[in-house]
Amino acid sequence: MAQKPPLMELPIKTAEGGFYDGFSKDVTITAKILIGALIIWAIAFPDNAASVLSTLNSFLLASFASWYIWVVAFFIIVCVVLAILPSTGRLRMGLPDDEPEFSSFSWFSMMFGAGIGIGMLTFATAEPMYHFANNPEVIQGLAEGSSADNVRYAYKWSFLHWGFSAWACYALVGLSLGYFSYRRNLPLTIRSGLSPLFGSSLSGPLGHVIDIVAVVATVLGVAQTLGFGVEQFVAGMHRIGIGDWLLNDDGKATTSAIIFALLIIMGASTLSALSGVGKGIKWLSNINMGLSFFLLAFFLIFGSAFFGLKALFVGLFDYIVALPSLLFTVWRPDGTEVGDALAGWQGGWSVFYWAWWIAFAPFVGVFLARISRGRTVREYVLGAIIIPSVMCFFWFTIVGGTAIDLTLNGTAGDAISGAGQQAQLFAMLDVILSSGFAWIMAVIVVVLLLTYLVTSADSAVLIVNTINSGGDEGPKGRPHIIFWGVALALVVGALLIMGGLGAIQTAMVIGALPFSIVMALMGIALIKGILRDSRREALGVQSVHTE
Repeated sequence: MAQKPPLMELPIKTAEGGFYDGFSKDVTITAKILIGALIIWAIAFPDNAASVLSTLNSFLLASFASWYIWVVAFFIIVCVVLAILPSTGRLRMGLPDDEPEFSSFSWFSMMFGAGIGIGMLTFATAEPMYHFANNPEVIQGLAEGSSADNVRYAYKWSFLHWGFSAWACYALVGLSLGYFSYRRNLPLTIRSGLSPLFGSSLSGPLGHVIDIVAVVATVLGVAQTLGFGVEQFVAGMHRIGIGDWLLNDDGKATTSAIIFALLIIMGASTLSALSGVGKGIKWLSNINMGLSFFLLAFFLIFGSAFFGLKALFVGLFDYIVALPSLLFTVWRPDGTEVGDALAGWQGGWSVFYWAWWIAFAPFVGVFLARISRGRTVREYVLGAIIIPSVMCFFWFTIVGGTAIDLTLNGTAGDAISGAGQQAQLFAMLDVILSSGFAWIMAVIVVVLLLTYLVTSADSAVLIVNTINSGGDEGPKGRPHIIFWGVALALVVGALLIMGGLGAIQTAMVIGALPFSIVMALMGIALIKGILRDSRREALGVQSVHTE
């Protein structure tokens, strides 16, 4: 009842000595066993693993497509409504006098770098180019693929996948954890977000299961992102002249190249993770944000800025007008050529993306909560959904718009469209610049990509450790940081070598399903908790813990 103070104690049993000192053995050991089993299965029985994962993935996409579409719509509605309502939007993620720990620039840099940086470098060119060639309007005969009339549709769908929906998944988890952890002094771990529904029972096995699901989803979601990044990193190293041994005859990364790239990335990320959020991660995030603005400025000056800005405003208008419909539209196979094609397209794109963002949400959500203490609900939603989405829209229209314009006017021929998605950004630089300047820009892109990869990986390792230690934010457990760094590298490497990105995508979609249920419950719990706290404040009942 709102007439009583909320739950403000949620003890989680952790070891008091030994190798697992400070960690929940139930969560940590179980998660390690599950991830270890996946690694061994993928390495020892690659054909069997690929077959089983593919079959299960097909079943999930066919059976749960509607669930993924509707649950992401629910996440957006929850965040927007809580931010808009005066009584809830002014509530602070923390005590009434708490101030934000990080400046707005550092806050945004860390949030953006962890949340979407790697994918932006790969997909800012690749996704608009793909939708420029094919999208639901093309399938339905409403537009012609690779024509000028199809540009606006290409951006409507690109914005859908990388805009408000993606960031709402992250924001919901971060808002839930930040709110309950900093206002009610509950542990900064996933189970705390369900405290209004399950109360003190979350201290036991139910809470352990929830945190284990979050750890597995985090590892698979980050593996997906790192998989894309590793392939582009290898393509970049090949472009700047590291060696032909990096790529096969078909342009794919060799096994040696994957191992080499992972050694660099995970070695640097493990060292950064050992330094904590306030040092290595903050430093790297500021660097990659500065380089990101430099690269964006380059395309504004040397790319198709007018074409891109026009695509931005037209695409944004189409996206916002169509958003209510897009959020709830589910295409199902109906036996017709168009109906089956639409269902297949949605399963391969929208449903895949929603699963990716959900699998990534425990990592980014805990990280957002960790860096957002002291901000109001309204400020947090604006900073965690609207601003990053607009940043993505700029990237996709300025960088991707340049690629589309060069293809439309014939300057690029098929140099960009014919390159693999991991190499399209480098191919575009070769079209725009002379060989010497293109090489310099390729080096900058490789450095930027490396900082994004390291930031995502080290943040993920720290967040996994935070969940495993019952919400303890302190940098500790060096052997465990090293273990998760190695485990993440092995997951990415094993799945890439076993079946390329397809194997990682399959494992990620499977791992995202149970956590999507947890997130739906977190949304319900957040509504219940915030509304009751508003009533408590009106009645003069304590709603925050005292130091």
